[in-house]
Amino acid sequence: MHKNMSEEKKELRLLEKLKGEQAAVPLELADVTSGEPEQSSGPEPVQEPPVSRAEFDLLKAERDQLLDRQARLQAEFENARKRGERERIADRDYATANVIEKFLPVMDHFEMALKASATAEQLRSGVELIVKQMEDVLRQLQVTAIPALGEEFDPRHHEALGSVERADLPDQHVAEEIRRGYKLRDRLLRPSLVRVASNPKQISE
Repeated sequence: MHKNMSEEKKELRLLEKLKGEQAAVPLELADVTSGEPEQSSGPEPVQEPPVSRAEFDLLKAERDQLLDRQARLQAEFENARKRGERERIADRDYATANVIEKFLPVMDHFEMALKASATAEQLRSGVELIVKQMEDVLRQLQVTAIPALGEEFDPRHHEALGSVERADLPDQHVAEEIRRGYKLRDRLLRPSLVRVASNPKQISE
């Protein structure tokens, strides 16, 4: 059955319309249909407004002030450190000088004893006087001898070099003092070197 002229014209116009719609497919739809991902450049960066010359000079001046202050603080700290070190050395030298000054008369008496022509007994008496003078100086410096002979052995103040059998002394008491110990106030300078009594009677009991 043949179509009339009006129907054929309608079909031609419909085909032309379809062709026009295919040509007008959006770019985004074409990208999706082609399988390629959409390329997005993202938001454009925000450009900061340019700094004026006056603002730049102000910032530069503030930076220079901070750098100058930092340099001055470092110099002051170094000067304070050096000053403190000098003061510590001066205090130590002052204390040392005071001690040496007290011992100079003792040294003078030793030199006089060496130059003297005297008997052994006279020399012994002179040395005893010098030792007494030294003990007086040590007392002025708050240095005292540690009691040892006849005392109970104390490992905090005594250092034992051995033991001796003694029946006349309690066990674990100092029988001999080999070298005297000293302390500065409550601080131990050196312990006493001693020999400790071993009493066989007390041990057997």
